Amino acid sequence: MKKLATTLFIAALLLPLTSLTVSAAGGAHVEHSGANINDTASLQRGAKWYVNYCLGCHTISYMRYNRLAEDLDLTEEMVMENLVFSDAKFGETMDIAMDEEQAKAWFGKTPPDLSLIGRSRGVDWVYSYLLGFYKDENGGWNNTLLPNASMPHILWPLQGIQTPVYRQEAGEGGFTREVIDHFRLTTPGTQSPEEYRQTARDIAAFLDYAGEPAKLKRKGIGVWVILFLAFFTFIAYLLKAEYWRDVH
Repeated sequence: MKKLATTLFIAALLLPLTSLTVSAAGGAHVEHSGANINDTASLQRGAKWYVNYCLGCHTISYMRYNRLAEDLDLTEEMVMENLVFSDAKFGETMDIAMDEEQAKAWFGKTPPDLSLIGRSRGVDWVYSYLLGFYKDENGGWNNTLLPNASMPHILWPLQGIQTPVYRQEAGEGGFTREVIDHFRLTTPGTQSPEEYRQTARDIAAFLDYAGEPAKLKRKGIGVWVILFLAFFTFIAYLLKAEYWRDVH
């Protein structure tokens, strides 16, 4: 029994390290987003930005408008007036009107469903991806986390256009190579850099929520479960002490 308890204790200690390893493996230059799915206002803004800029191509087919309204403290009227720009009904999923064959012809392949991108990549990766677009030497869009990605920077009117500033870095065999040191904002957008970071944070939080809407309630319930287990452990200890009092 002691060995089992020790094993579980060690596993609990190593779990955060495992999470860090997985996050780091998602790509270099991943920034901490600070996204908080318990911030309802942030989720509401993220839903607004996503519907206006992303939903035209990227469906989130596991999310329904009525569930969105329930979780984000929105009324049916608010959702239908501000988040639905098609003939979709309140109880339907957040799909797109784009035809799959047309999407393949325009983009080379159908834009992926982003329902689970927050769970598979992580909220920090989504945040860093939205910050990582730049104009390369060919005049096209590129991204630090997904080099040569076919996706254009749809949010560039907000962020503006940034170009990379390179530095020399020593590689294997004594050779040097150019790597991106930082970005220079050459064409300002409608938002300041701080405002755009908040927009990226809101979208990342919304996609984190969309990947597992139950997380909002699950984490709230989890606090009470931990408190109950702590109280139960205390009562069990008192009961054990009472049973063994005469033995000693």
